[in-house]
Amino acid sequence: MHFRQLLLIILVLWSAGTWAENSLRTLHEFRSASLLLVDHDNAVQQSKNPDQLFIPASTVKLLTALIALEHWGKQHQFSTEFYFDVTDKFLWVKGVGDPYLISEELDLIVERLHGLGIRQLHGIGVDASYIDESIRFDGSSDTDNPYDASVSALAANFNTVKLRVVNGRVKRGEPQTPVTSLARTIGSKLADGTHRVNLGQSQRGPQYFAELLSAKLSELDIAVRNVVLHGVVPPRANLLFTHFNSRDLEQVVVAMLEFSNNFIANQLYLLLGAEVFGSPVAIEKSQRVFSEYIDANFQWESYVLLDGAGLSRNNRLSARQLIDVLQLLSGYRHILPVQNKRVRAKSGTLKNVSTYAGYLNTGENWSTFALMINQPVGYYFREQLANDLLK
Repeated sequence: MHFRQLLLIILVLWSAGTWAENSLRTLHEFRSASLLLVDHDNAVQQSKNPDQLFIPASTVKLLTALIALEHWGKQHQFSTEFYFDVTDKFLWVKGVGDPYLISEELDLIVERLHGLGIRQLHGIGVDASYIDESIRFDGSSDTDNPYDASVSALAANFNTVKLRVVNGRVKRGEPQTPVTSLARTIGSKLADGTHRVNLGQSQRGPQYFAELLSAKLSELDIAVRNVVLHGVVPPRANLLFTHFNSRDLEQVVVAMLEFSNNFIANQLYLLLGAEVFGSPVAIEKSQRVFSEYIDANFQWESYVLLDGAGLSRNNRLSARQLIDVLQLLSGYRHILPVQNKRVRAKSGTLKNVSTYAGYLNTGENWSTFALMINQPVGYYFREQLANDLLK
């Protein structure tokens, strides 16, 4: 190793150590930041601007998780309905917002259809009327990034498609997901490499679901003509079965928090509103569910919450409010992402926004912390600060 390379490594390690020692002091020098750390007796251990409102980013998902778990219970399973039109030999799928219809779940559905004796279909009909495709959340954008995937009553793989493009040819991006016609169309516009892109706002989500289901059916020698109908389930179609997702709500929430999945979060958000106040689905109903929950459980004088994922830059929460949420969520502490054996926390990231909230194992007990920074900062600063709070 050259001397200059060795010197550079020494300098990097030294700076990291210095940063670690001074992370709390550095935080207190920030102009747009807050921190609150309370122990198991609710005694304040560290505090900076705990009641000032900041953009919370994806730490909003902690509140979404809390309300969903309290409303439905951790063992709740989301459903999708399957109908058969004997006259036209069409399989109709009615989506009611299941946020976790991944490729492996479609395998279970296909096995069920095969077991019911389905061997030939003239086509697949998709009914995605439960959630209006025009619904848009504040903070959402029209990029093809997976975190911008739009909500849908019927969507596979979080309304995204994973592809691998090799020399201009579109291949599977994952072994469990066949390449469909729509996937090829999307992939034809992508450069070589592996991509996961969202399907955009249109009938593409239900279309892709039907195409993927058709491909899965073909793998079990169930013949399906390449016809997809969009509409509502016709009255003459008979209910074959209701599929209940093999993953319960707790597993869905774990995935939502671990991968900061905006699609799951806003699906839960919308479903809560429709469940409490009835269909049709509407953002205003979901906002009302959240505001009524907050009024019933907290004494928050001011806050702003416009979505369930934390995408909106107009959302506002304080560190103390996040502590309130975490304290009610403490029975589900195990669902939070693991930084290490002593730190379980959910991060939030937007441009010039870095937040972190969760639990610290300080020995025999767990303390609760919330960190909110609304100015530029190094990506790993929040994790370092969480470690320093343990000292």
